[in-house]
Amino acid sequence: MSGYPPHRPPYGYPYGEPPTSQSYSSAPYGAPPPGPQQSGQSSSGYSGVSTPYSAYSAPPYTSPSDPHKPPKDHSYPQSSAPYGTPAPQTYGGYPPPPSAPYGSPFAALVPSAFPPGTDPNVIGVFQAADQDGSGFIDDKELQTALSSYNQSFSLRTVHLLMYHFTNTNTRKIGPKEFTQVYYSLQNWRAIFERFDRDRSGKIDSAELREALLSLGFSVSPTILDLLVSKFDKSGGRYKAIEYDNFIECCLTVKGLTEKFKEKDTAYSGSATFTYESFMLTVLPFLIA
Repeated sequence: MSGYPPHRPPYGYPYGEPPTSQSYSSAPYGAPPPGPQQSGQSSSGYSGVSTPYSAYSAPPYTSPSDPHKPPKDHSYPQSSAPYGTPAPQTYGGYPPPPSAPYGSPFAALVPSAFPPGTDPNVIGVFQAADQDGSGFIDDKELQTALSSYNQSFSLRTVHLLMYHFTNTNTRKIGPKEFTQVYYSLQNWRAIFERFDRDRSGKIDSAELREALLSLGFSVSPTILDLLVSKFDKSGGRYKAIEYDNFIECCLTVKGLTEKFKEKDTAYSGSATFTYESFMLTVLPFLIA
């Protein structure tokens, strides 16, 4: 964005970088663990079975003493509850503990203020877009404000920006979130231009992989191909993405990775989701 101040506000972590208070690996998130495979360990990371299955020494099953007794029916009925319905639990006669409510994706946005030291240009752009003086701007007002700096963004990209910085789908942002959007786009623009080495206005698969690595995200070749096919405006013919779609791609990878890392507390690359939390994690990125 031309006319943007050259500095970023001192808040937040660099993209993809874990907090320094935790002893995380320096490798990009999603990268396979280093080191040779240990002897006796399978490729899945589990140790080999020490006793072969054929060594099981239990006596063979014998027929019941009553020859007229019918065999047991082992065909258990399937639950008629819809998929995703929690299984019923008993608590020894006591009432069940209250369940934690899921965060609503349409929760009201809390009013905010500009961070101290915000560039006056940023404040001026927001105030010009906030024509009713409500302290918030909606998706179309944000799209217009960004376009005033010769950057055309689709409404879908604008919606992803708003969701990423508010964690809601209310499609409104305040001064604090607008400032974060403003500086983040400046940072992403610099990354895009750094890897667009031929100045074509597009980056290919190899350049996208380097760009994501610079943000701290290591994705497999399969996922990389899916990203390029999704965000290539030609439908995958040119295998390259433009700046607008690059922003959308980064927001998707960054947002999903951060949601996953909330569950991956051990930073192991594995996490467990309930059906509800999985749907609430993925759907906002689909309906933006």
